[in-house]
Amino acid sequence: MATRSVNKVILLGNLTRDPELRYTPQGTAVADFGLATNRDWISNGERQESVEFHNIVVWAKLAELCDQLLQKGSKVYVEGRLQTRDWVTESGEKRYKTEVVANEMVLLGGGKPWEESGGKSSPSTENENEEVPVEEDISEDIDLEELLEGTDFDLEEEE
Repeated sequence: MATRSVNKVILLGNLTRDPELRYTPQGTAVADFGLATNRDWISNGERQESVEFHNIVVWAKLAELCDQLLQKGSKVYVEGRLQTRDWVTESGEKRYKTEVVANEMVLLGGGKPWEESGGKSSPSTENENEEVPVEEDISEDIDLEELLEGTDFDLEEEE
């Protein structure tokens, strides 16, 4: 019987440093940045707080997007998986680093202004000239008269 497991991380926090974008020898973009999350509680009538620091790694188009939009202090939602890397230093010590490899990122506030991020127009119109495939025969599936019944729209042609 096969066993199942889950490796999923969801974080909401603030960047501790600007993303650092690099490219692999094959040309794939990879960026990393720090993310701080905090929690607070009350103990013996006093407010307590602790901060955790996380290493975030993003790949491909998401890496380039993070580099364009994020900056130190940005509030982001990150979703991904935990990954631990190990290596041996020049002095022979074995080192480990645990990172969150993110596959989702949502900017919640404090990002770079759109002009500074390299944008030429608003994000919603960036790809307006890009051809988008459309399913054919969609008009057969929708009855416009029934859809607009009871509205102020008039489908009759005006003379």
